[in-house]
Amino acid sequence: MPKADVLASDPEYRPSEDETFMNQRQLEYFRRKLLAWKDEILRESRETVVHLQSETENHPDLADRATSETDRALELRTRDRQRKLISKIDEALRRIDEGSYGYCEETGEPIGIARLDARPIATLSLEAQERHERRERIHRDD
Repeated sequence: MPKADVLASDPEYRPSEDETFMNQRQLEYFRRKLLAWKDEILRESRETVVHLQSETENHPDLADRATSETDRALELRTRDRQRKLISKIDEALRRIDEGSYGYCEETGEPIGIARLDARPIATLSLEAQERHERRERIHRDD
């Protein structure tokens, strides 16, 4: 069945645990979800560029200037985080193409549909992520 037909018959499709894990329909669902997320981020980035280019006025009041600079810095930090997020989305799309999407990088076990639906760029199962965060906390406290 061609990819376009996989979801075209049911636009309300949501993956479930009752299906074969990472079947063609689920893979296409996550591919579309990731691409839509990426498109949204890119659209917001273009809007930010336009906004920053139009927001070049020089504020005579120091408080207004400081507020404007703070807003600008916050917006640029947000865009930088989103740039990193795009690379994670691209990596998830690559894993879909390679057939490794949805499986924990640490254990090789399925990540879980609910976790992937909530965080489609996840690379670790919930248990592996919790272990990772515990180790990180312990090393940070040292």
